[in-house]
Amino acid sequence: MAIPQHTVVLGALPFGTTVDEATSFAILDRFAELGGTVVDTANNYAYWLDGATGDESETTVGRWLAARGNRDGLVLSTKCGARPHPGTDTWEGLSEKVVKTALDASLARLGTDRVDVFWTHVEDRTVPLEETVGALADLVDEGKAGELGASNHAAWRVERARALAGDRPRYTHLQNRHSYLVPRFDKALPSPAHVHVTREHLDYARSEQLPVWAYSALLSGGYTRPEVGIPEAYDHPGTPPRLAALAETARELGATVNQVVLAWLLGGETPVLPIVGASRVEQIEEVMGALALTLDSEQRRRLDEAGA
Repeated sequence: MAIPQHTVVLGALPFGTTVDEATSFAILDRFAELGGTVVDTANNYAYWLDGATGDESETTVGRWLAARGNRDGLVLSTKCGARPHPGTDTWEGLSEKVVKTALDASLARLGTDRVDVFWTHVEDRTVPLEETVGALADLVDEGKAGELGASNHAAWRVERARALAGDRPRYTHLQNRHSYLVPRFDKALPSPAHVHVTREHLDYARSEQLPVWAYSALLSGGYTRPEVGIPEAYDHPGTPPRLAALAETARELGATVNQVVLAWLLGGETPVLPIVGASRVEQIEEVMGALALTLDSEQRRRLDEAGA
């Protein structure tokens, strides 16, 4: 199935751990009913929780696919590289052996013979880039992966990998942390593994026509839930005017702040596919409503220039 260029991606990170299977199925069902077609997971979600292994998200999505029989109507995305070796805190990395065995294990958990986009979840600079690039290309040639993506990578590393691939399959998607608020770079992001989208990433993606997928698009509820709040990395003088611009635009449109954030990401000079997680069906209904929202030129100018 072709990968849409203007859509909301359902992030499956909490499925099977903090969101039980029945609720996960209900969220996936409603997402599909509302026209959603892209589901993003990984082979390590969410191993860091007590009692979890990292199998849970893929296994839950796989059970839903089997129950609904709708694999061909979906774009399925998963990742490797950041799953820890059993009994350790050391990530598996991106050696040829790991990349290939990781995808086979993901396919078994998902109950499918291929994924539409296969990502390297994090960089691994202990392995020659040529080795990783070759292993990924092999998986596309074998039909196990449709396209390839780099998550949490510096733009220069993506370019080097694409050059090394030559005429073989290469990275055609980018996935980093990105939202409407802009972080300060002297403070750590909420996870040390997170790499934020920079102007360089956006310029590179626009030049090379690479789709950008944005995780943490809604700051894990930080825009609308006071108990969550805005992460410390966004605590700087530019944030209050941007929050004010969001609120003003939401009032004008009769929309929610979250919907305005998503509409801003979807309609920018470099369009972005926001990845949104959910723990309740109503949350999916809210975020899918953003697809019908249109920002006029004045609203986009206001949002773009706030806090600049």
